[in-house]
Amino acid sequence: MSRTADRTSSPRLDRTLPTPLWAQLHDDLLRRVGAGEFEDAFPGELALAAEYAVSRNTVREALRRLRADGTVVAGRGHAPKLGKPTEITQPLGALYSLFASVQASGLTARSEVLALDERADGVVASRLGLEESTPLLYLERLRFAGDTPLAVDRVWLPHALAEGLMSADFTGTSLYHELDTRCGIRLTGGQERIRAVLPTDGERRLLGMPGDVAALAVDRLGTVERRPVEWRHTVVRGDRFSVLAKFSADGYQFDVHSGQNERVWRR
Repeated sequence: MSRTADRTSSPRLDRTLPTPLWAQLHDDLLRRVGAGEFEDAFPGELALAAEYAVSRNTVREALRRLRADGTVVAGRGHAPKLGKPTEITQPLGALYSLFASVQASGLTARSEVLALDERADGVVASRLGLEESTPLLYLERLRFAGDTPLAVDRVWLPHALAEGLMSADFTGTSLYHELDTRCGIRLTGGQERIRAVLPTDGERRLLGMPGDVAALAVDRLGTVERRPVEWRHTVVRGDRFSVLAKFSADGYQFDVHSGQNERVWRR
């Protein structure tokens, strides 16, 4: 049974404190979530305003902060509810396949192919160390984890190396598997940059993302023995995807990029 109705676990806010009422309400709701309340349903604005004897503006500010950190999710016309933990976790510092990671989480990995063709792209070709007019194979997919869209994935590869992929069916297989079996190419490394982005309206529609859900962009340059062969741009739902870094007593290393500046931090 949910403990949502246990009002005795929510002390009244202290109006004598300098801390704003919305901040006190925010902290108390976090405490109650951590104690296991609201598993069945999260109270609405009116219920919280009555329970804590505060204005709806105070409640709205507290809920806005809870939505911002993913504790509570609410779409237009839908009651608020507790956010779910991210379902797909990727390791930092490792070459991984999103397809394999989805399957490892216990969900079915599949894709809807939006484009598979040959095209020229001078910017991407330069990133791959090629002449700007070099033909590229372009693959764009809507990636699913179970029945829910997870990511919009766009990949460019030199067409001369990846021509064998033109006849592949990517609805139920991974790019790296097909690249290996059809073209004899297996990535050995590369680099990634992960950043927060505002998805385009089209990406948000494809991913079925509410307006208050954040997205991450993953830009990957894949290499074979230091030779660039893949440029990938993936927009992934921030509420279903996370990255994991491991560290030891010796610390870890990560890059911080800001505009044209780059620094290496050790912790």
